[in-house]
Amino acid sequence: MVVSEADTAPAMRTGAVEVLATPRVVALCEEACCAALAGAVVPPKTTVGVRVQLDHLAPVSVGTTVTAEATLERVEGRRLVFTVSASDHAGLVAAGRMTRVVVETDTFLAKAR
Repeated sequence: MVVSEADTAPAMRTGAVEVLATPRVVALCEEACCAALAGAVVPPKTTVGVRVQLDHLAPVSVGTTVTAEATLERVEGRRLVFTVSASDHAGLVAAGRMTRVVVETDTFLAKAR
């Protein structure tokens, strides 16, 4: 993704500095997790995020390209644990782990409040 004004901390109301916001980095890494699972989990099942452990290591300016990668580290029953990272031209921007759980879509939606 190319960082836009909409991806910055002020736009997301999470800070005052015009750099890539941490919540947007989290979303980018979650997208990478979903992409890593493409075709592996099919309806009526899906996955939902349940845990984020992410270190945001470097600021990124508007206009910079950032990419995220996710590798399935282990499977614990329905729990899928990923190692994730995000990088730009200068190197590592964020790194950590994310956990997603396989759920039945209809059952999960019925529990939503």
